[in-house]
Amino acid sequence: MYRAIEVDTAGHAPAFARPALAGAAPVLDLTQLAPQTWRERLAAHDWTPDLAEDIGSRRWLRGMATMLVLIGTATAFWPGFARLDAAPAVHIDSAAADEFNAQAIMPQGFGAAAGRRMGPGYALRAVPFVPERAEVALTATLSPGDSLVRLFQRAGAAADDAAHAAQLVAAAVPDGQIAPGTKVSFVLGPRPAPGQPRPLAHAELRARFDLALAINRAGPGLALEKRAIAVDSSPVRIRGVVGESLYRSARAAGAPPQTIQQYLQALDAHLSLEGDVQAGDTFDLVFAMKRAATGETEVGDLTYAALDRGATPVAELLRWGSGDAFYSADSFSSQSIVQTGGLGSGGMMMPVNGRVTSLYGQRFHPILGYARMHAGVDFGASWGSPIIAAAPGMVSFAGYHGGHGNYVRLEHGGGLGTGYGHMSRIAVAPGERVHAGEIIGYVGSTGLSTGPHLHYEMYQNGRTVNPLSGGFAQVTRTVDTKDLDAFRAKLAQMKSLRVGTRFAARAAVQHIAMR
Repeated sequence: MYRAIEVDTAGHAPAFARPALAGAAPVLDLTQLAPQTWRERLAAHDWTPDLAEDIGSRRWLRGMATMLVLIGTATAFWPGFARLDAAPAVHIDSAAADEFNAQAIMPQGFGAAAGRRMGPGYALRAVPFVPERAEVALTATLSPGDSLVRLFQRAGAAADDAAHAAQLVAAAVPDGQIAPGTKVSFVLGPRPAPGQPRPLAHAELRARFDLALAINRAGPGLALEKRAIAVDSSPVRIRGVVGESLYRSARAAGAPPQTIQQYLQALDAHLSLEGDVQAGDTFDLVFAMKRAATGETEVGDLTYAALDRGATPVAELLRWGSGDAFYSADSFSSQSIVQTGGLGSGGMMMPVNGRVTSLYGQRFHPILGYARMHAGVDFGASWGSPIIAAAPGMVSFAGYHGGHGNYVRLEHGGGLGTGYGHMSRIAVAPGERVHAGEIIGYVGSTGLSTGPHLHYEMYQNGRTVNPLSGGFAQVTRTVDTKDLDAFRAKLAQMKSLRVGTRFAARAAVQHIAMR
């Protein structure tokens, strides 16, 4: 039981106010009995508990409900991606919108025309006949797989005139020699009657670089006129210093891209572009160039490729013969090898035309920097010199072989084998049978090598032996004097060409104007 007592305005009970009983219950604060608001009830609960604790409890479920409600609320207010049209700064009425549409360029992108269209008015009268142009001048391009007959007919020429013009052109230039992309300019005459195709009055085309054709109306038929175009075919020489990139240096000097590609391919067949071309070297190239009297130019094939290091030529190559191969003066002549005996009698052939520069046995390696066994003989020879099989046999290996670089191994039978290393290019494949004296590769400097040479090894029952222990066959070098003299004369002629000038005095040409 609680008993109410009087309390003064200061909150203190009077002195005479005492509990009726000494063991009476404590006094009750009436303010605690007031009802709570909804905010107070909500604040009394933990709505954002840690969902990693008390999983499955009422407190956890209350937190999960809070999270789901927040997710749903955020999703409900998620913005859309529809286009929002902003109000224009200036009000556009229907007349202004029509004007904008008439001046728009979008219809032209779909093949239509732009501009206003005037509708028929009260003054419009139908006419029985609308005059056409007396002549129509057109220019068409010959597409791949197309023909002149179809080209003329598509332009509106009469079928008989198109066929006759194509026959005249075919009589002057065989079919297939007119390159796709050739421009054909022609003029169509007046129609003989309304609705009839127009006759061909005149046509012109560039059939070849040095020939232009014109077709003219001659009475009821057509006549062909050939117009030869003077062409200066003098070669051009470009010479420059190699910088960080040989290709970029040649491009900066003015060499065409296709000519540089041929130049790099020619050098790559005779030396290593990665290791033998250095900054500061001088590149030298001569290529054919055609210049027509009408102003067009056409780049031809590369004819001379050279690389110099100071005053010493590294490579001097000349395109020679009917093929596209480049030759040097050393590798130009042919070899005739005479075998004096069999393998057992020391009749091995000389693998390359050169001199012995390093013997078989212990030696100080020039690259590794210490002494070790040199299991072969080195023959010094110029880059690109042909390497031949010392005896008939089968190719057991042909490819890159560590320090040997490009390497070929031949098995001759009876436990005898030979190896050829540091080649610039391999000319045989594994499993191929070769004859004595057959070319198997070319001298290079691949692998652990300080310069172009052939590393020649000989094996007996799998172990290396001294290749000079047996005698080589006699090697005689035969040279076609006329061809070699012509080759050297052409080489000297290329080297005497002044840089940046024509090979010969440019012939006077007369400008031929196309009508």
